[in-house]
Amino acid sequence: MKPQQRIVRYSAPERINHWIVAFCFILVSLSGLGFFFPSFNWLLNIFGTPQLARILHPFAGVIMFCAFMLMFLRYWRHNLITRDDLYWAKNIHKIALNQEVGDTGRYNFGQKCVFWAAIACLLLLVASGVMIWRPWFAGYFPIPLIRAALLVHSLAAVGLIMVIMVHIYAALWVKGTITAMVEGWVPAAWAKKHHPRWYRELQEKNALPAENRKDRT
Repeated sequence: MKPQQRIVRYSAPERINHWIVAFCFILVSLSGLGFFFPSFNWLLNIFGTPQLARILHPFAGVIMFCAFMLMFLRYWRHNLITRDDLYWAKNIHKIALNQEVGDTGRYNFGQKCVFWAAIACLLLLVASGVMIWRPWFAGYFPIPLIRAALLVHSLAAVGLIMVIMVHIYAALWVKGTITAMVEGWVPAAWAKKHHPRWYRELQEKNALPAENRKDRT
């Protein structure tokens, strides 16, 4: 692929931010499964020992939450639901057949759903996590509230794991998505096919190489 045919989708700081979230998610999800299921206790060794896992699990969760909040501040405008997204959702059967529909912006409706679902799960996780965080904060809450927080924390964790699994599957399904987050660029033809409105916006801002700006849609 010629350099002039590439479009920058994610800058280096954006990619680093994403992989920090991904790395912390692996740590907290595996250790969380180790806490929740006795047969998975061996997963606690991801932090070295079960004792260290109990100490470091919440800190890794806080780092993940803070890093994701940076992503939220950067991308929330691109993830607002529009009328085009509703058209995309109504034609989900075509999407399943790998047919692009609608005038998609930087993110399609499926990506937006993953974004907002992840935000909701993370907010529940951090709120409930503070209530059950011993020895720092749990002592300030009554036992019934801590029990409720444990339930909310577990359900939100399962929800986030499912959301991330959908995210990973979609990234593998659409060829070129992984390259965008690893190397930062996508081919102009990829952007024009999968995110036509975003492609046009780049044209209007003169953010595309000269060769691609000639190809008006």
